[in-house]
Formats: sequence, C-alpha cells, structure tokens
Amino acid sequence: MKNVLEYLEHSAEEFQDKIAVDDGTTVYTYRQLHELARRIGSAIAGHTKPGTPVPVVMDKSAETLAIYLGIVEAGCFYVPVNPVQPDIRIGQILNTLDVQFLVTDPELMDRINAIGYEGQICYMEELREHEIEEKKLTAIREQMIDTDILYAMFTSGSTGTPKGVLVSHRAVLDFIGYFTEMFHITERDVIGNQAPFDFDVSVKDIYSTLKTGASMVIIPTAYFSTPPILLDYLCEKKVTTLIWAVSALCLVSGMKGLDYRVPEMVDKILFSGEAMPVKHLNIWRQYLPHAKFINLYGPTEITCNCTYYRIEREFSKEEKIPIGRAFPNRRIYLVNEAGENVTKPGETGEICVAGSSLAHGYYKNPEQTKKSFVRNPFQTDYTEMIYKTGDLAFYDEDKNLVFCGRKDFQIKHMGHRIELEEIELAMNAAPGVERAFCVFDQERNRIASYYVGVCDKKELRDALKKKLPVYMIPTFIKQVDEIPMTKNGKIDRKYFLDRGITK
Repeated sequence: MKNVLEYLEHSAEEFQDKIAVDDGTTVYTYRQLHELARRIGSAIAGHTKPGTPVPVVMDKSAETLAIYLGIVEAGCFYVPVNPVQPDIRIGQILNTLDVQFLVTDPELMDRINAIGYEGQICYMEELREHEIEEKKLTAIREQMIDTDILYAMFTSGSTGTPKGVLVSHRAVLDFIGYFTEMFHITERDVIGNQAPFDFDVSVKDIYSTLKTGASMVIIPTAYFSTPPILLDYLCEKKVTTLIWAVSALCLVSGMKGLDYRVPEMVDKILFSGEAMPVKHLNIWRQYLPHAKFINLYGPTEITCNCTYYRIEREFSKEEKIPIGRAFPNRRIYLVNEAGENVTKPGETGEICVAGSSLAHGYYKNPEQTKKSFVRNPFQTDYTEMIYKTGDLAFYDEDKNLVFCGRKDFQIKHMGHRIELEEIELAMNAAPGVERAFCVFDQERNRIASYYVGVCDKKELRDALKKKLPVYMIPTFIKQVDEIPMTKNGKIDRKYFLDRGITK
C-alpha cells in the first residue's frame, strides 16, 4: 500500500452505502465520498500540477474532507487553513505557500480579498459538478509514490511565522496501520471528531475512519461550549470513540457535564496535546468504567503520536500520567545536555524520534528544518535522521516515559532550574482547583499562575507550600473565569502575558 486513497477505495467497495462522514448537516456514504473525491480531483487536476500544495480555507465539514481527498486524487497535497485564524496568519500561510490556486467558501471571499490573495479560486459548487476523468486520474496515480506529500499542516513558529510541516502518505499509512490495530478501531466504530482539521489530532479521526470502514461524526465546534448539547449529540450519533485534546475532555468534566448525561456507547477515549489532570481523568473513568483510556504523545512533525500509555490503574492527584512507550516502528532517544542518550530512571533528556513516520521537514524553510531534523548522533555508520521535539522526559521504574515539560518551559529562577509543569501539577491537585497553568513573566522575573476554581488564593498558596520549595511557589496567583485556549485546544500560555495581566 502506498497511497491513502487505497483506504477510501477499499472501504467504498466493502461498505458502499454505509455512512463515512456526517457533519450534522451533510452526510456522505463511502460510495458518495469516493465518487465526489474523484470529481473534485478531476477538476483540480485541470488547475494545477501534481506535487503542488492546495490550500483549503474552509471550516471543517464533510465537504471539506471530500475536497482534501479530491486534492490527493489530483496528485497534490492539501493544506488545511482554518478561517477562524486572524487574517495576518492566513496571509502568512498563503505567502509561504506562494500558490496560484486555492479552494474556499464563497462566504469567505471578502476575507480572502482583504488578505490580498490574487490567484485563482474555486468553490465546492463548481468542483462537484466536474465529470470524472478516469484516464487523467489513473495516469496521475501511476506516477505517485509513497513518499509523496499528503498534507502540510502549519504550526506556530518560534520566529513568529507559522511553519508548514510536510507529512507523506507513507508516514500516515505507517502510523494509522498500527494505531487502528493496537486500539481495536473497526468498522463498528463511530468516531466523534473534536479537533479542527488543521490540527493533526484530526488525522487520526480521518484516516482511522477511512482505513477501517468506521463512521466519522464531525462535532460542531460550538457544541463544546455547552456540554449538555455536546453529550446529547454524542448519544444521538452513537459515538464509540473519542480521540480528543485534553482540554476538550476537561471542559466536559470541569462543567459537570457527565452528571447530566453519560455517553454510554463510548468505549475508547484517547487523549493528547497536554498533560491530563488526574482529577479530570478520574471523573471520566468513574462514569465510563468499561472504557479504555489511552494517553498519547507526539508532535505534528512525527505524524500524530510516537508514544502511548494505557491507563490500567488508579493515579493519585499528585502523580504524573506517563506518556508510555514508543509506537511500533519508532525509536525514542532521550538526549541530555551532554549529548548522551540517557536510559537510567529519573534522568531527564530531550525526546528525539526516529522512524519512517518523520515529516519531510518544513515547507520552503530549510533553516528551521536543519535545526529540528538532524542526523542521529548515535548512528555514525550511515545517515539516519531524528526529530528533536524540544520536549523533556524521563523514564520511570517501569521503563515508561514521563513527560516533564518543554525545554522552553524550563526556567532558571532564583538560581534554581525549575520545570513549570511541576508547579502546574501541584496546583491542579489542590482542593478546589479545576485547572491551572503557569508562565514565567520575564519582564518582572517572576512565576505567574492562573487557575479556575472555588478556592481562594490564600488557600491555594498554603496548599502549594506543603508540596513545593519556596522558590517554586508562584509570586503572582490569579483566579480567572476560564482558561484561555489556542485554536488547537491547548492552553494559551501567552494570553495573559500579552495583555499585561500579571499584576
């Protein structure tokens, strides 16, 4: 197998009239999705040549998925661009791509024009009406190989400019093959999509669905602000599998949504993106004791995830949930400051990853690619590449990896090296705290912290004094109504700093 379209073709043949994707408004069976993708592919092949990026500036929907697959049919690679992003960021993405063709929604044309894009634009209405050109699509497919790029996903860049991570067909085929087998995702599953399509958690939803013949239900983003509506929707659609960001699960448990209704058909919950607070995990496990819970870890650059940990025991509120062990066909190195691969329990190192799932680097950004994708220093006989994640971890006594923060979250304060995540762990375990996070306020040289909960600041500070040394207790503690989130559902750690809310 060398192309993800083989997933679609097999499922369209095996499960013709079964629902492939349902966004609450539009529903496509596998046969309909396959035919539509070929129509779209035939149309796009007339606008651009194989191997080129095609940005899609649209909200996630069943039609958006069909467009992605159509772009692949045309031998190109798709670039999800979420219209909720600011104009300046969309402009940066389009400038980096430097393309003369994109797909969008007519309702977004004013924004596209305001950004200054001057290339050709297509809409779904015209793409879906195109005749299928069998010879053209066959000729394109015959020229494709498994290392061709499938998608480019833009992530935040340290320079302020987003970076386009290039992921191949082979990387996705390799990952999804193991992923669906290990976690028993089959044609009987209904996968409830939470993640935006420009966030790589959605890759697991999309391609697990297409590979196995499962059904994917795209959950409207607005539902996550009202847990009762969200839970009614999960029950109505008979969702069995949640591959969600930690923040989405915490939103439901934090607002006591499961007291209202339990989605009893859910039997698999796989979470990633950030450390899961144990108190929130325990709430979900209490209401869904039969479900399997899996902690997943991995950045976009290694194709979704590189480690996993099955939750099979109780954790105390003060414990860290391990990120576990490497997926098959991936190799993990923990590299310390001396450049050594550490294996002794408790010793910290940067997570570096090798394997066929690595991205091809960043689109038109060789300098950043060279910084992050480097030659494996532990293999000197031939060239093998590894990806430096910038994340820190250590092995526990059971040889499981335990995440302990970002290199850039590790600070030097009052002469001490401090992991901000350790402070967050203590705050999240404190009575009356629902969720908390920390940042380092460089301007004032102090640790600032924010939390949602019912305890007052003095109670929280007293609780921290029992667990942390004095130099780790935040100087600034602020109770807030809600935790700010990025578009990908992660804590927006710069939100309050950017607004000067640290005093």
